[in-house]
Amino acid sequence: MGCDGGTIPKRHELVKGPRKVEKVDKNAELVARWYYCALSQEKLCRPIVACELGRLYNKDAVIEFLLDKSADKTPMEAASHIKSIKNVTELNLTDNPAWSGDKETIKGGKYDDIQSARFICPVVGLEMNGRHRFCFLRNCGCVFSERALKEVKAEVCHKCGVPFQEEDVIILNGNKEDVEVLKQRMEDRRLKSKLEKKSKKCKSAESASQQDTAEDSPGPSKAKNGKDCTTSSSGEKRQIIFTKSSADNGNSSVPRQVTKASSTATKRSIADSEEKSEAYKSIFTSHSSAKRSKEKCSNWVTHTAYYF
Repeated sequence: MGCDGGTIPKRHELVKGPRKVEKVDKNAELVARWYYCALSQEKLCRPIVACELGRLYNKDAVIEFLLDKSADKTPMEAASHIKSIKNVTELNLTDNPAWSGDKETIKGGKYDDIQSARFICPVVGLEMNGRHRFCFLRNCGCVFSERALKEVKAEVCHKCGVPFQEEDVIILNGNKEDVEVLKQRMEDRRLKSKLEKKSKKCKSAESASQQDTAEDSPGPSKAKNGKDCTTSSSGEKRQIIFTKSSADNGNSSVPRQVTKASSTATKRSIADSEEKSEAYKSIFTSHSSAKRSKEKCSNWVTHTAYYF
């Protein structure tokens, strides 16, 4: 029941054209990115951390996200690249002395000053409100404006003096191109750390195997300054002394173990050898004397037989 003269439709009501793209309020977007946590959507409060892609978080929200191991955990796109607390850096921010936000009025209302920022650049003095590009150093966490790093070129942090490289500079809340560059750097850095860990594990395994083979293989122990102390299986301490032997091939150092037990054993062995040598001498002399007496007897018998 329409078009009976009571209503006159217009063209835009009958013909539907393309929809207009809804424009996002820039001020609202800046406030959401620079004043609120990207993970919990709560207001940023110290301690404030930043990831390797330049997003701002509350440290408590990141810790809660990492501790939540439940199966029904909703995937968060803003924190999907954060695997441990080492992937974020705590920021060293400089307070703005002219900031008057978060102050309650006399009537009890709360006033939020969106125009001014809570933090500023310590070198140039620019406010960190999203209208200027800011960055932080991954080594120390100090935050500066990009203008300060370009004007005052140095290889050392302007605030704490920690040395840094170009790869350590991470832009806060950058555009799509900045995020892609930071993402590529993050992947390269993580791959490099994995390779270093693998190489360290291989080196430790090789050193352990070499130690095992050295313990299993017999051989003289290394001495320091010609003397060294070793412990035997019975718990006694033995001292190895290197002496020079006058051999035909040349002077060579031979380890000689000296202990109380070894000294007594050598004394006993010397006494036994002396006793054996005396016994051998007595046997030899008795045998020779008996032989001589037999020869004398035989000569006497023959001599007497000749006369008879």
